[in-house]
Parts: sequence; C-alpha cells; structure tokens
Amino acid sequence: MGNNKLLDQLCLSLAFIARITGGFATVTDRLGRRLKSVDSHGRAIRKYQGEVYEIARQAGELQMPVVGASQFVAEAEAWALPIGEYVLCCSNVERVERDRKLREALSKALPMIARVAGGDAVLFDHSGRRLETADYTGKRSEKLIGKVSQAAYEAMQTQKPVIGESITMEGVTAVRIPITENYGLGFNNEMIALQKQKLLDEVKKFQYARYNLSDIIGESEAIKKCKTIVNYVAQGISSVLIYGATGTGKELFAQAIHNLSDRRNKPFIAINCGALPSTLIEANLFGYADGSFTGAKKHGNVGVFEAADMGTVFLDEISEMDWDLQAKLLRVLQEREVTRIGSTKPIPVNVRIISSTNKNLSQLIEEKRFREDLYYRINVVELRVPSLKERDGDIPLLTKYFIGKYNPVLGKNIIRVAPEVYDIFQNYPWSGNIRELQNCIESALNMVRAEEDTLEVHHLPSKFYPSLLNRNDHKGSDEDNLAAVLREAEKQAILRVLQQERNNRCRAAQRLGISSTTLWRKMRENNIIAT
Repeated sequence: MGNNKLLDQLCLSLAFIARITGGFATVTDRLGRRLKSVDSHGRAIRKYQGEVYEIARQAGELQMPVVGASQFVAEAEAWALPIGEYVLCCSNVERVERDRKLREALSKALPMIARVAGGDAVLFDHSGRRLETADYTGKRSEKLIGKVSQAAYEAMQTQKPVIGESITMEGVTAVRIPITENYGLGFNNEMIALQKQKLLDEVKKFQYARYNLSDIIGESEAIKKCKTIVNYVAQGISSVLIYGATGTGKELFAQAIHNLSDRRNKPFIAINCGALPSTLIEANLFGYADGSFTGAKKHGNVGVFEAADMGTVFLDEISEMDWDLQAKLLRVLQEREVTRIGSTKPIPVNVRIISSTNKNLSQLIEEKRFREDLYYRINVVELRVPSLKERDGDIPLLTKYFIGKYNPVLGKNIIRVAPEVYDIFQNYPWSGNIRELQNCIESALNMVRAEEDTLEVHHLPSKFYPSLLNRNDHKGSDEDNLAAVLREAEKQAILRVLQQERNNRCRAAQRLGISSTTLWRKMRENNIIAT
C-alpha cells in the first residue's frame, strides 16, 4: 500500500515538474520501465508506456541521481532521481524544441529583418559570437561569421537589449536583443549609414580646385567680363556670390577664384546646400563632438569650416539652405569662429566664402525664405555668369572643345563640324546651357561611325529637328530655304544610313538617334521606300 501511495504522489507531481522544467516528466520503476509520462501541459504520453528509460535504469541500479542527455533531442538535458522503488525523471526536451523552432523561424526571417532594418541582421550565441548574417539586400552573408561582439556578449549576460556601435564599420548603430539564454538577435543600420556617407562624399568634396581661368572656354564679351572680375577679386578676402542658371559653370569660376588667390595651396571644399537635410548640412559645416547624437563617430568629426581653415569654402545653391541654418552660418561669418554640435568650445577659423545660386535672392528675401543680413554678408562681390545664349560666338569653341574631349573616349575621329550643325546650335534655346551642349555632343558622337570625320545634322539627338523646322516655318524666304536644305539633308542621311545598314530599320533608327516609329514616319514623309 505504501508503494502505491508513493506512486500516486509521484504521478500527481509530474504535471508541476514538467511545466516548470519545460519538458517531459516521467515515473519509472527501478528497472527504468516507464509507468507514467506527461508533457509540459500536463497531458499524459501513452506511446512510451512500458519502455525502458536508460537514464532511469541507471539511477535505479546505482540508487543515486543521474544527469545526462535526453533520448529524444540531443541538445536537451535530463535527470533521474531514485525515490524508494521508483525513479522520478524529467527533461527540458520541449523547451529545447521550442527554442529550436524559434531559432529556425528567426533564421528564415533574418533576410526580411535585414531589409526592413536597412543593414545586417545577425544571430549570435551565448558568447556574442556571430552565427548567421543577412545583409540589407536580403542575401545570406559570411561577413564576420565567428566574430565576437562585446555588446552582444553583454546582452546575453544581462539578458537585456544593448544598443551601441556596430562591429561592421564606424558610424553604424546596432541593437542586440537576447532571445533565449543560448542565442540572440542583432541588427544595424549599415545600409543607411553607407548611403549617408556616399551622399556626403558626393556633396562634400575635400579636394584641390582643378580649374583655372584658362579652363573656362569662351571669347565672348560676356565671358571676358566675368574673367576680368575674377582677376580683380581673386587676391582679396571678400565673400563672392556667383549668380547663374543651371549648367553655366558656376563652380568653375569658384575654383578659378581660389586658384588665383593666395589660398591656392590650401583646401577648397565644396558642399551642395540643396542635396542634404539641414541636420546633415549642419553637422558637415560645423562638425560635431563625441556622443552628440546617435551614430556620431567616436571622438567627433571635423566640419567643413575647420577642414578648410586658411582655404576656401564653396556653398553651392546657398538659396536652398534652411532658414535656421542660415542664422548659424551668419554667426560663423561674423565671429570667424565655429562651435561643433554638442560642444561649447569655439574654434577660430579663417576661410573665404564663395556662394552660388540660380535663384533671385532678393525675391527670396521678400518672401522671407532667405535672410537679408546673410545676403549682405555673402554678396560683397557679385559675379553673374552668362547663359549660353548670351555668349555669342562661344558655341563653336565649346563644340570643338567637347568633340576633342569625347573623340578619344568614344574612339571617334571627328575633325570637322557641318555648317548646318552650327546653324541649328545658334538657333537652339539651350535651357540647360553648357551642360546641355556637352551632353548633346557626347550623344552625337555615339552615333558617328568609326570612319566618319564630320559631325552632321543626322548625328544630333532628334529633339533638334522639330525645334528648327517649327521655328523656320514662321520666318522669311531665306530661312524657308534653309529648312528645305535641312529636310533634304535629313532625307539623304536616312537614305545613307539605311543603305549602310542594309535596310535594317531598327539599326538605322538607333544610329540616327530616333525611334523606329519616327524613322518610319520620316521615310513616309520623304517618300523613301526601303528595298
């Protein structure tokens, strides 16, 4: 009776033991035969009834507790405790199995976590050692596998999330989260940090100024006047404001001013005020102290004004600068000192400011979008760069210059330009200015055959044909004759290219820089029949 009462008590305790340990709980006899087993929910497991539980058999035989591995899951632990004629056993097999399934789920989710987080997503073990990695594209990666992160180790030891610097690269922030006692999940913002750095590298140019006045092509009165002003002001210390439409070459003039000055051997740093959020512009202009914001570099970072000390800072598109940031820039110009973000220590700087804009700052002042006091600080000397349409006679010079630039790059040998091409260029509005002309020449040279040495009308992008013909439709008889000449030139160009391409319309259209549909229309308009 005593043994039956003990067995009943042991069987009643199984559910409590199984729930606490997170696995199976079992009572066996001294030979290790299972009498009753339950899972962590207290449900009876009948399929193992009568089977010998090896660890229980050993405990019954030795009459002492035995600890070992579970017979079902290798990673699980089990123990057996002899009590009278019976052996009480338990394992954490279900908890281990749940952990395994959770880890498998996290492993499958790792690429998705990485894409959402915008950086690496990793699984690490109890020591903080990296086990698996997915990068921000969602692909599995072997990067830093086996590398131990001290922050991940700290998270596992304290079983608390830890945020700090990533081990992948400086300036990247990572979060480490313990999931179980055996492994944790981490992710960082590496992709965002890389994009930010790439953008900063693009707009924040720590460079020497490459261009001089001799590099600015043109002999027109408008461009000569600009060069004269540059020669006058280069040796001074006054701020210069360069006005000009997009593509007129404002930065070339800024670099020419720097290279003619006594600061030519000091840094020339250009930053595009419209390419970054105001917070990033501020951090790059003024620098920041260690720990001033999340993701800040250790030991802080030097700003543009510090880096350009004794040199020149070029603030491109200054009209795009945030209103509050304009006030901080004004303070730097007035005090000739800069204070890093997160610091109270002023740092003396000696820089010359050259700014540029393609907008009317006086109008922006009226609209309360640009500070009047800053305007008078940066506009001590005003330089207005003319548009391409204002530079009579410079288009042929620039055309020859760009042809000389792209001939070796594209493997061409253009040595002449057809007069009709210059006629088109002189009548074209050039809203994109020199940059548009440069792109036009590059595009045209792509359409030139290796054996050709003359740039013809049919080499030009198709946008030039309707603009010229529409314009000439409203003019006098001489220009009407020119339109007829151009139409005939177009027809001959189509015939020649079709013959060279053996009437393959797709290849012919590609060489002519037009679509196959446009080629078919032009063939019909010119009564051209492909044979």
